[in-house]
Amino acid sequence: MERRRGSGFWAVAFAFLVVMAFATLPSPLYGLYRSRDHLSTLTVTVVYAVWAGGTIAALLLERLVVARIGRRGAMLGAVLTMMLAAALLAAWKSLPGLLVGRVLTGVSVGLAAGTATTYLIELALRDDPNASVARARTIGTSVNVGALGIGPLVAGVLAQWTRRPLSLPYLVWVALGAIALVGLTAAPETGAPSRHAKATLAVAGIPVPAAGATIAAFAASGLFAGLSGLFLATTLHHPSHALSGATLFLVFTSGVVSQLATARLRASRVLALGLASMLVGLVLLVTAVRLSTPSLALFLIGGALIGAGAGLVFKGTTAIVLEPAAPEDRVAKTSTLIIAVFVGLSIPVIGAGVALSQGVSAANTVLGFAIAVAAGVVLSGWALLPR
Repeated sequence: MERRRGSGFWAVAFAFLVVMAFATLPSPLYGLYRSRDHLSTLTVTVVYAVWAGGTIAALLLERLVVARIGRRGAMLGAVLTMMLAAALLAAWKSLPGLLVGRVLTGVSVGLAAGTATTYLIELALRDDPNASVARARTIGTSVNVGALGIGPLVAGVLAQWTRRPLSLPYLVWVALGAIALVGLTAAPETGAPSRHAKATLAVAGIPVPAAGATIAAFAASGLFAGLSGLFLATTLHHPSHALSGATLFLVFTSGVVSQLATARLRASRVLALGLASMLVGLVLLVTAVRLSTPSLALFLIGGALIGAGAGLVFKGTTAIVLEPAAPEDRVAKTSTLIIAVFVGLSIPVIGAGVALSQGVSAANTVLGFAIAVAAGVVLSGWALLPR
């Protein structure tokens, strides 16, 4: 039984990683979709961002879903929905297929993101009641952010060096999903689900500056996820799909590394470091695309600092919001913060798509976006730090 519990923990972690990696997997492929389906830049950003609707809906209903089918059931549902989305994206070769596949992607991400970290903590305590929950929480939060860079990295490599760039990445994720389903059978249920259970929406109010800081911080990461491939190909003259995927891997991995590196710092200092990192990263990003000869090196360094800063802002904001909260409110407040993350990752980038579609240059679009993000994180951070 002990072995089954241990293997169940890692099975859940793997399933969570597979689902979250799929959320941003198509990012290096959007240039190919633009050519295949003759999509405008605005349409590409909408295709990228539409997954937020499915994610938020699933997160809002997460508490009811878990009460009815349990945490393992929610994770199984997340993986199955992800596999369905992958199959549709591989087989349905048109814009409607892209949109449907992305909405289903959002549902799978919402089910997993709202369930996995708590499930991992419960499995760790079930295995050892005296165990610290910090390790399980760290694994969960690291996967939540870090996996977002793994999917684009794999998709970019496959798109660069295989003959089926718009099918093979999705088929690989179908196979990974099948492995995750088999692994989840080793995970015991940690609750007592009931078909007749009643539950309220899994959200709670949080301070406006906390939501604002989270949305603004991840809006910058969302700009990379939605449009970095376009900037690399047109402004920086590096159209490599592999480079596009590696760029996103760098951005999101930097967020994980920054969180791990500041484990011993208090929340206010973590938030302050995140603000500083984001501001420097935004300056470098703007500089990179406005130079007479745009700089790939500055673009990548700026992306890494933005990713690190976003991770720190989220970590600091989460601690500031949750530490004074009553224990019974923390899960709902966490769900609200996660919703803010996905809103930031998806919705604001549509504004950049609108600007580009109206003829605004890439350099001026990045400048305007950077100013808005910088104002958002600074004002929100200034209001949060005294807490």
